[in-house]
Amino acid sequence: MTETRASDPIHWTACQAVDALAVGEVSPQELVAAAFERIEAVDGAVNALPTLCRERAEAMAQEAASRAPLFGLPVAVKDLNEVAGVRCTFGSPIYADYVPDASDVTVEMLEARGGLTIAKSNTPEFGAGANTFNEVFGVTRNPWNTDLTCGGSSGGSAVALATGQAWLATGSDLGGSLRTPASFCQVVGLRPAPGTVPRSSPSQPFGTLAVEGPMGRTVEDVALMLDAMAGQHPRDPISKPPTAPSFRRAAQDGRAPRRVGYSPDLGILPVDRRVRDVTAAGARLFETLGAVVEETSPDFTGAPDCFQTLRAAGYVAGHRRHYAEQRDKLKPDVIWNIEKGMALTADDIAAAEIARAELLTRCWAFFESYDLLCCPAAIVPPFPVEQRYVDAVDGHRFDNYVDWLAICSAITLTGLPSICVPCGVTEDGLPVGLQLVGPPHGEAHLLGMAKRFEEATGLRGRTPIDPVSNG
Repeated sequence: MTETRASDPIHWTACQAVDALAVGEVSPQELVAAAFERIEAVDGAVNALPTLCRERAEAMAQEAASRAPLFGLPVAVKDLNEVAGVRCTFGSPIYADYVPDASDVTVEMLEARGGLTIAKSNTPEFGAGANTFNEVFGVTRNPWNTDLTCGGSSGGSAVALATGQAWLATGSDLGGSLRTPASFCQVVGLRPAPGTVPRSSPSQPFGTLAVEGPMGRTVEDVALMLDAMAGQHPRDPISKPPTAPSFRRAAQDGRAPRRVGYSPDLGILPVDRRVRDVTAAGARLFETLGAVVEETSPDFTGAPDCFQTLRAAGYVAGHRRHYAEQRDKLKPDVIWNIEKGMALTADDIAAAEIARAELLTRCWAFFESYDLLCCPAAIVPPFPVEQRYVDAVDGHRFDNYVDWLAICSAITLTGLPSICVPCGVTEDGLPVGLQLVGPPHGEAHLLGMAKRFEEATGLRGRTPIDPVSNG
């Protein structure tokens, strides 16, 4: 049965827009015009897309229209990704005036497959932190309540999707940078397994903590974008061919899980009661799909410290030159992370690598018995935008800007694909996302199970929304 499509293109899903593009019912130029009309109407309230590139998009529209699978669909690109001829700041004053000559691998793949870059989405400096603000463009606000944060670091992308300024957007994820804003804005974000989406990483080309991934309004939209992003690229040594002929088809045809493990906290950190209530109810929806749901998970003991060590070592590799030459332009959180890395010993790093390997073994054993692991995607609902990070939950204090993200960063260590799907809202109307973790190399299976969950929640299609101010 054909799905009913709204008259205004900003309310279309990405899949509806692509299907219309593919048969000539609408042109890329028309969708570019619709996107920029929406940007003009709402972005002043949220500051999601501070850098626009309309002339570039219009110049490339005719050629993009012939390229599958996106056929000229406008997309937003995170300001950590280089787009040829478009200002790229990385959210840092160091790069406030930087304009690259060439696009990075992620953008090159997207545009070769019909994506049309219309804007750069805001991000914290170098993607550090789960509240999207920086000294170049300022703060990005949550459209559900503009007094609150949208999360980060892919906050601009999540807000652009939620408000209808773009149909798809790129995200990147180290410790939750893609999943946290998806939870805070009621959109969908997929963190693929390392190597699924090729990326540019000059300082750590063999790294497996940071990945690029798709963000959209629905699970099938995200699957469509993964079709446009996944694949092997000569400039990414760990990239590999996609594990499915079509991730979109896998999402459409996927089955519900038979056995699901749910954990409210992975056994490693406190979780706000409101989030516990909503995610527990969400996990139980799998029972309506015929699954057995049990409160269990692999043992994640030690995962937060392990991640902190490996993250800090990576920050030295990625930012030692910035620290040495322009330390005064870095925000305190980035400086802290670099200095933490500089203080590590060889024993510290070796112990973290061993702990990670042991965690992987426990997770592989878990997925011999379970199809899916569920847990919150964020331990709190959206918080005040002026607050840099979550410093306490239920009396437990976090002493840095990273610790509260352990519900996501622990999953990062496993290398397993994970997706944040809207789960419900708190009693005061704030979005909550459920993080679904799939088996090794299991993006196709995960997308199918996530789509079944999305159908069970009835939350599909609740965006785009007009920004709401409580001031």
